[in-house]
Amino acid sequence: MVAVARVIVGASGSPGSVRALRYAEGLARSNHAALLPVIAWEPPGRDHLGRGVPSGYLRQQWRDLAWQQLRDALVAVWGEVPCSPLMQPHVEMGRPGWVLVSLASRSDDVLVIGAGRRGVIARIVCSRVSRYCLAHARCPILAVPPPELRRSRLRWMFRHRPLTVEQLLQGGR
Repeated sequence: MVAVARVIVGASGSPGSVRALRYAEGLARSNHAALLPVIAWEPPGRDHLGRGVPSGYLRQQWRDLAWQQLRDALVAVWGEVPCSPLMQPHVEMGRPGWVLVSLASRSDDVLVIGAGRRGVIARIVCSRVSRYCLAHARCPILAVPPPELRRSRLRWMFRHRPLTVEQLLQGGR
């Protein structure tokens, strides 16, 4: 079995990434490995080459916002930003899947990602990062399933019709 030296985890602040961060922390502790929470950012309009970016000031503002989002995700998990030599947060410019796969390039890395949402439509629309990582990673990858939050509101509306005043007075039947 290959020893794990680094655990790289996507940390966007979504419920799935918070759960992945918690899992990655346990994995890093059990292997005495470095934990690299990563957030990727893109300029508005996905301008990767910097065309149309009016100034370096705006680029720095976007980077600062990404650092703040990463701090917020870390605080959501641990209540504070941990001070440990094994904790190495990263903010990188680029598409999230590409950034995660690029950082997790060594054979002793493990990439931990949120698996995306469970609904059919949500998986099609929202799980691009996890699909990209699963297809392109050169190291072991763990996809942590999302937390079970609640049933979809649309599904609930179809199963539960609103009560009329008469039904309320009769005890909700």
